[in-house]
Amino acid sequence: MPQKMVDANYSKQIPVTQKIAYGFGDFGNGFMFDLGQAYLTKFWTDAAGIGAGAVAGIFAFTKIFDAFMDPIAGTLIDNRKNIGKQGKFRPVMMLSAIILGIMTVVTFYMPLGLSGGGKIAYAYIAYMIWGLFYSFTNDPYGSLASVMSRNPQDRSFMATSRQIGSVGAQFIAGVAFIPLMELLGGGMGSSNERHGYFWTAAIFAFIGVCMFFVCFLGTKENVKIDRKKTDKSKSGNAAKDYLKVVFTNGPLFTVILMTLFTISAMNTNNTMMVYFAQYNLGNINYQPLVNSIMMGVSIIAIFSIPFLTKAFGKKKTTVVCLVISGLASLLNFVMPTSPTTFIVLVTIGYAAMCIPNGITWAFVSDVIDYGEWHTGMRKEAITYAAFNFSRKIAQSLAAIVSAGILAITGYVANAHQSSDTLLGIKGAMTLYPGACMIIAAIVIGLLYKLNDDRFEKVATDLDNGKWEHGTIGDNDDNE
Repeated sequence: MPQKMVDANYSKQIPVTQKIAYGFGDFGNGFMFDLGQAYLTKFWTDAAGIGAGAVAGIFAFTKIFDAFMDPIAGTLIDNRKNIGKQGKFRPVMMLSAIILGIMTVVTFYMPLGLSGGGKIAYAYIAYMIWGLFYSFTNDPYGSLASVMSRNPQDRSFMATSRQIGSVGAQFIAGVAFIPLMELLGGGMGSSNERHGYFWTAAIFAFIGVCMFFVCFLGTKENVKIDRKKTDKSKSGNAAKDYLKVVFTNGPLFTVILMTLFTISAMNTNNTMMVYFAQYNLGNINYQPLVNSIMMGVSIIAIFSIPFLTKAFGKKKTTVVCLVISGLASLLNFVMPTSPTTFIVLVTIGYAAMCIPNGITWAFVSDVIDYGEWHTGMRKEAITYAAFNFSRKIAQSLAAIVSAGILAITGYVANAHQSSDTLLGIKGAMTLYPGACMIIAAIVIGLLYKLNDDRFEKVATDLDNGKWEHGTIGDNDDNE
């Protein structure tokens, strides 16, 4: 009888409406986060007049700052007391999303009359504050999935829903941003360019906050966690407990390492697309066309995640897709530049990249459960914050690669570019992502040990109130 109860609990699925609503969170997130990844470099170099080298420094420093804010945010969220009926994560996520929307608009604004140093200082401050509230939005949002359901099919569905939301926002931003700027009277390269950036960013941020509200209303924290037991300190030292939860979690380390490569590749692709269209393809209007095809096909591909993971498992699906993405990107580098071949290969590479990036969200929920099973303590937010730390470092790396190559190769805004600059843009757009995907495939293929069968054992033990060395909440931590 106990085993039947466990099996029923393990196989119990939450309503489809909740799984769809969860994806609206990353849809909203994309209207603010991905907007910055795709256009903030262009805004700062061309509209605000900040040099490419300085922009590389801004992104590098602020992303590292953001990365160290994630553990702080995670600790504060995990230490929340007097949790109400709205749950542990949803209220923090919603309040922070509102502030994040405001800060998104602030980052796409540059006060008139500032000196060069003043512009750089403003960009640093605005983006650091933006990053702080991104941590307080994204950490609880990412942690939410782990307490919505433990069912593997549910988690694959939520990973799919979340990735569709993210790429859907990228699709809209990639296709609509430039035309909307022109509609508002300030297209790229125009005398009223700053005006266009500001109002377009305001519209996108407002939509983003609304999407988070849909997520907030449509989701519930269904997995019942005995917080008095799982949050109980085993050592009497909170810092030591957090270090144990994070640094003894081997599967988490592997996902972090893979993410360093996949996210830096994706963000470099998104950042360089507008430069590649304008200068390598010779027409900035190619950018919405390329993005519409690339993102559209990627959204279709993401729908295959539940079927692929059920048939082949999360790990094997991830490795194969990463290899396909890497080979397509590397081939795009060696092929002569033409709109047709570029669009075909970048679409294959990006779509294949989006599938493992979507599966990553299911990996994260699994490693949160593994951390509880391995240590007897459940720290969702700090575990997710450790994962998000790697995303911030990856974003910083992407910014260094993107803006750094522009600076090194002599990029001049809105001017004819040298052959070195064009080669640098192409390399950042294709060669760098290709190499990253191959390395990521090797990492996850060799190092990730939490396969689907092993996770079922972990989930079954947790449903029975057990951890690796006993009963959750006991005093024996086997140290």
